[in-house]
Amino acid sequence: MLTRARARGVGGFITINTRVRKFDAIRQIAAEHPDVFCTVGTHPHNAAEEADVALETILEKADDPLVVGIGEAGLDYHYDYAPRDVQADVFRKHIDAARRTGLPLVIHSREAEDDTASILEDEMGKGAFTAVLHCFSSKPELAWRGIDIGLYVSFSGIVTFKKSEDFRELAAKLPADRILVETDAPYLAPVPNRGKRNEPAYVADTARVVADARGIGLADLAELTTANALRLFNRFPAEAVGSVEGTAGL
Repeated sequence: MLTRARARGVGGFITINTRVRKFDAIRQIAAEHPDVFCTVGTHPHNAAEEADVALETILEKADDPLVVGIGEAGLDYHYDYAPRDVQADVFRKHIDAARRTGLPLVIHSREAEDDTASILEDEMGKGAFTAVLHCFSSKPELAWRGIDIGLYVSFSGIVTFKKSEDFRELAAKLPADRILVETDAPYLAPVPNRGKRNEPAYVADTARVVADARGIGLADLAELTTANALRLFNRFPAEAVGSVEGTAGL
C-alpha cells in the first residue's frame, strides 16, 4: 500500500491514533518506515471508554519523536457513540495537550458544527494552539470560523463526489496557506475509486480535484499542500518527505 502511494508521488504519511490505549500499535507502523509518523489521541467514538485517560498520559506519549500531532479528537453527533458531554470533555483535554506540546490537533467534527466552533473559540481564548479540521464535511461556516482563529482545513475524497459542489467551491475560496488534502482511509475513496477501500495513493485524485477547483496545476497544488502540511505538522521532518527513492511531496 505504501509502495503504491509512493509511486503516485505521496512522499510522507501520518497514521492517526484513535485510542490512546492502542497507541503502541500505531507507533510501531511509524517505527518501521522512515516516511511514516503518527499522532496520539482518542476519537470521539471512543471518548467514553477513554474518558479516564489522563492528560499526563497523552503528554508523555506525545513526547515520542515519532508523534507529530494530537488526536484525532472532537465531536461526532451523527453516531453519538459517547455522551456529548463526555465527548466535549475529552475534546478539551486534547486541545490542552495540543496547547502544551505545540503539536497540532487533528479535529473530527460531524454534525456538531456549532459546538465544535464554540469549544475551539473558547479554548483559543485560554491560550493559542494549532489544529486542522480534518476530512472536512461540515457547513462552510465552521471552516471560516476555524480560519478566523488560525486553523487549517483538510479535504478528503468527499470533495470529488458529484454532489460536492459546495465543498469544491469552499476549496476554491479558502486561503491558499490553510488548505490540506488527505486520505481518511479506509473510507471515502475519491472518484474514480469511490466505493473501494481507500488508501493513501488515492490522495492524488483528491488533490487533482482541489487543484482544478482553484484553477491551478496539480504540481502547484502538491507544492502548496506539502508546504502547508510541514508548517502545521512542524515536527514532521522535511527530509522525510520523499525520503524513499522515487517519491515527492504531495
